[in-house]
Amino acid sequence: MRAMILAAGRGERMRPLTDHTPKPLLPVAGKPLLVYHLERLARAGVADVVVNHAWLGAQIPAALGDGSDWNLALHYSDEGDSALETGGGIHKALPLLGDAPFLLMNGDIFCDLDWPPLPTLAEGDLAHLYLVPNPEHNPAGDFALEHGRVVVDGADKLTYAGMALFHPALFALCRPGHFSLVPLLKAAMAEGRVSGERYDGLWCDVGTPERLASLETRLRGI
Repeated sequence: MRAMILAAGRGERMRPLTDHTPKPLLPVAGKPLLVYHLERLARAGVADVVVNHAWLGAQIPAALGDGSDWNLALHYSDEGDSALETGGGIHKALPLLGDAPFLLMNGDIFCDLDWPPLPTLAEGDLAHLYLVPNPEHNPAGDFALEHGRVVVDGADKLTYAGMALFHPALFALCRPGHFSLVPLLKAAMAEGRVSGERYDGLWCDVGTPERLASLETRLRGI
């Protein structure tokens, strides 16, 4: 199985830290956020990882190289000076990801989820999402989980963790350019083609300097 890490965002809320460093390269407890992802993917048996980049993008391949430090093969999808958003970035990278389902991770999250087993898709499904309890900055949640299926509307909504398994067919009708992943997921949910699971372990959307500092404190205390 291959994987993709989204690392192209500007990180406006993380400024001034991201004025000179891409957000996924910001260090926490001694190493960049991206490296935690690479370590877990390598332990799970993933061999090929695609990383997209835009803002200060040249710093990412310069820092990570070819992936051999983690027994991985790293591939880079350069989006130039303007990130293509989540959907557009994934669509551009599809030639590097192949025809099989692939893992996706947001580069600006931290999660202590360890694989294996790796998730799988049931026949006909287009995505499998990881959902987490709602953090303070997203109290209303994003989607609901009902009997292992993810739906747009439902009781006890949870937050999308920025971690998923996607089938490339999710993007079959898309055209190159800037677009969000969310409408594609909602359309697939309306067709009943998205499964999911809840994760209650350590997870953090590292979106502000305050959250970064809080995660640093927590990891240093483990």
